This record gives sequence, structure tokens and C-alpha cells, in this order.
Amino acid sequence: MTADDLSAPLGQETVQRKRRRLPFSGIQAVAVLLGLFLAAFAGFALFHHDPLGGEPVARLALKDSSAPNAKTAAAAPAAATNAKPSTPGAKSATPAAAGQKTITIIDGSSGARQDVVIGGEATAEKSSGDATPALMAGVNPRLLEKSRYGMIPIVADGLKPFTAYAAGTDADRAKAATVPTISIVIGGLGVGATKTTDAIMNLPGAVTLAFTPYGVEPGKLVERARARHHEVLLQIPMEPFDYPDNDPGPQTLLTSLSTEQNIDRLFWHLSRFQGYVGIASFMGSRFVATDAAMQPIIREAAKRGLGYFDDGASQRSVTASLAQGQTMPFVKADASIDSVPTAAEIDKALANLETLAKTRGSAVGIASSLPISIERISNWAKTLESRGITLVPLTTAMTKSKSS
Repeated sequence: MTADDLSAPLGQETVQRKRRRLPFSGIQAVAVLLGLFLAAFAGFALFHHDPLGGEPVARLALKDSSAPNAKTAAAAPAAATNAKPSTPGAKSATPAAAGQKTITIIDGSSGARQDVVIGGEATAEKSSGDATPALMAGVNPRLLEKSRYGMIPIVADGLKPFTAYAAGTDADRAKAATVPTISIVIGGLGVGATKTTDAIMNLPGAVTLAFTPYGVEPGKLVERARARHHEVLLQIPMEPFDYPDNDPGPQTLLTSLSTEQNIDRLFWHLSRFQGYVGIASFMGSRFVATDAAMQPIIREAAKRGLGYFDDGASQRSVTASLAQGQTMPFVKADASIDSVPTAAEIDKALANLETLAKTRGSAVGIASSLPISIERISNWAKTLESRGITLVPLTTAMTKSKSS
């Protein structure tokens, strides 16, 4: 025992010893708390599902824009269902504008390529809404009904588009019944505004113009053609024998499709513009020779008050007998005017048509919109009356051939 022990107050030793233990007890408490924290964290990580593994997460509030466009969204799958798969003859490119795309049509015989801008699937979307599309000038609204692609022709109160949109007067038709007549059809229009405009402006109104369903706003060109007193045909892309090497374009009618699918594609084409008197095949050598495929198309077109023009390209075409069975206005081309596109050969073909018209009473020729063709036909038409022959619209040839 030391002097300090003797002089220290009773109980001080115990107090001093307890004070020396306090620091050690504090460390223990901190260790226990840290252990509890680590155990809690481990339990949270073990039992809480975090697919990002603790990565920082940012949450953004996005505006829901689907509600106002519900109808457009509903229409898009329908358009995609009916969209034609890409083929070697029609290749999609980057859209030129909203709702448009460019395709390349390849001629299988010559290898010539032509880029065409069309409305694409957006056409179906726009026309699927409740808003009624603006009518084309001179189109009778009673002769239209709404489809999921847009307005398509119908018969109303006995009035047919074939009659309503026919060019010429009753007096013209009466005269045509007594003299030799020639009808000329220019095909493949609408895919090039310049050549289409040349045909519209430089050919006489009695020349009938056939438009494909492609091109940007084909309705405006059709309106212009009808304002110049041209009758208008709608050319329906149909399957040729060498398809798909020779591809007419999107929504082509195919012998491999069901009747329902082809009728649906037909409606797409019928909705592209209005004011036409009838339809014709665009390419289509295989399709027009296949009775089972062609019969529903002729029946549907006849039911809607349209005529049919056979371009004469297929010797195996069944359209004449099918149209007769539907009491449908019909005529077939007698000759291609510019199969050899030189001035001499075109003039020769026109002279042959004159001979046929004088022999048989009427003749029908078809040509393309080549500049040389438009020039030669325009010059020829100016002198035709002097040789006792009248140039008449195609509907006149159709009704004359039926009455003769």
C-alpha cells in the first residue's frame, strides 16, 4: 500500500478504476453499432431486388402522346398487314417526306429503272380518321363511299362513274356512231410530273389518259387532265409473268394472294384519286390471263360502275369474256403505237389504225408518254378530220363497240 493509497478518500479507487474502463466500453459500443449497420445493409442487399445492382437511377416523367393519336396507331398495323414485302423490283429508300417513300420500278425486258415517290402506308393512316378528305374538282360526292384507305367509287341512284365522268356530249357520240373513229390511250402517267403535264397540255382532249396509282399527289394531275377534257383511266398494277424480276410496284395484285387480299389491294388503288371512267392493267400479263384471280376484280369494278380497258399486251387475257359476263363497258387495244419509239414507226402505226378504223368502223391504240410519242400523235390528230376519221374518247369506243 502506498502513501497515496493511505491518503486517498474511501471509495476513490473504485471510481478511478471505473473511469479507466469507460474509453474501452465506448469503443465496444461503436463496434456493436457498426456491426448492426453492416448486418442491416447486408440484409437489405440480400433480400431487396435491384436489377441495376446499385447503379444510379434517374426517373423522368414522359408525356403520354398515345391518346390523341389512338386512331393513327390503330391504323398503322392495318397498313403494315397489307404492305407488300420488298422485292428485287421495288426497293424502299429513305422517306422523302413524312408519309412518303421512294420505290424503284425496274423494267425486266430493258432493265430501265424509274424512281417513284408514293404516299406509302401513311395514305392509309390519314384516310382512316374521321375527317372527310377534300373532294377533287368535278367529282360527284354521291359516287363515292369511304373505305379504310379513302374514298372509292360506287353507283348511286343508277348513275355510274363511267357515265358521269365520260368526256364529250351526246351529239359527239351520235356523230361518232356514223363515222370511222379512233381512240388513243396514253398509259403510265402520274409517276413523272413533267411528262404527265406534257401529255395533258399538248394532246387533244379526246385522247384518254391512264394514270398509275403512284406519284406525289396524283389527284392534282388528274384534276388538271380532266379540266383539259381528257377522260381518265386508273391503271391497276398486276402481276406479270416475270414477276418479281419485273415488278409493277407496291400493292400489286398477285395470283398467289387470296381474293380478299387482292380486293383489299384493289381498294388501295381505287382510293388514290377520283374521277376515272374505268380501270386497266398496269403490266399484269400473268394476272389478266388467270381466270380465278381476274374474275373477282372485274366483278368488283363492274359493281362500282367502271369500265375496263385491255391494253392488248397479253394474248391470253380473259378480260373480254369476264367483262361481257358482267355487262361491263369494255374495249381492247388493237395496236401499240410506239412499241418501236421512232417517228417513222409511230407514224406507220397511226396510219395502220386509220386503215382499221375505215375497215371496221373503229380502232383503238395505246402509247406511252415518251416525248416523241406525244409529238407525233399531236401532229397526226390535227389532220385526222380531213381524212374522214374522228378522234373520240375511250368511253365512246366502248359504247360504239357494244352497239355495233
